[in-house]
Amino acid sequence: MFAGKLLRQTGEQKVGLYELPRRLPERKRDSDRRKRNLSGVEAPSEPIDGTLGCRYELKYRISEPKAEAIEQFIKPYLYLDRYCKLQPSGAYPIVTLYLDSDDLQLCRESMEGRKNRFKLRIRSYTDDPDYPRFFEIKRRMNAIIIKDRHRVIHRDVATFLSGSSLPLQSYNNDGEMLRQFQLYMNSINARPVIRVRYVRRAYEDGSYNRVRVTFDRQLAYNVGIAPKVSFNSQGWQHYSLNGVILEIKFTALYPAWLGGLVKFFGLRQQSMSKYVSSVKQSCSLKFCAPRLSV
Repeated sequence: MFAGKLLRQTGEQKVGLYELPRRLPERKRDSDRRKRNLSGVEAPSEPIDGTLGCRYELKYRISEPKAEAIEQFIKPYLYLDRYCKLQPSGAYPIVTLYLDSDDLQLCRESMEGRKNRFKLRIRSYTDDPDYPRFFEIKRRMNAIIIKDRHRVIHRDVATFLSGSSLPLQSYNNDGEMLRQFQLYMNSINARPVIRVRYVRRAYEDGSYNRVRVTFDRQLAYNVGIAPKVSFNSQGWQHYSLNGVILEIKFTALYPAWLGGLVKFFGLRQQSMSKYVSSVKQSCSLKFCAPRLSV
């Protein structure tokens, strides 16, 4: 566990145990930020990750004091995600239904650190049945993350997971992605295994590099085979995170200021899969079978 240490730079702003460096780039003007935002009113239940597609992804587990200090550090470089701004708490909820084989093949491959692997999941940001759910294939090829997603109407989720076809008039634009999802699903006989939920506070920029920094808290999981993608139901178990999950994502070059952030705060990259962590804890508590060797 990290024991916060006082850094001795002579800074203009102190956050908890940390003194931030004095020389930081000028804060982005509000007019510049508005130019990067899409016009119109957007629903808070459909956040869009600007790094969807091909990207790099770094993960860290940090303490709350360090998370607070890092937020202050990145504000001159990034702006708060527009969906976070729509939430009173400044963070939006995420619930994800993960699919896997009966012997948890995808979970095991992630634990083993396979260079080429994939995850199958369905994501939502609300329990409102009028909003879509998002089917996602998340693939890792060495250090590169490739993520494809497509919207599916809430009432069609169970139908699709049963192997049935969906009405072409509703899904012909991205039907290929959905066919790929079913192909991956059938290749390992995947079925719903566990739901994972948390709240996310996200920062991003509008450059071609699409840098995105997120802080995830309040991690919980719910073991079950029902094709439900919902927040509210019985059986949720709190995951003892003891801190915050920090994720850094970018699509092209690793910005120099990110290197400075990692060095300044002494961050150490580590594997932190919410799915794997939730499955391991649920199996250790005998909530699922087969049990994993942990």
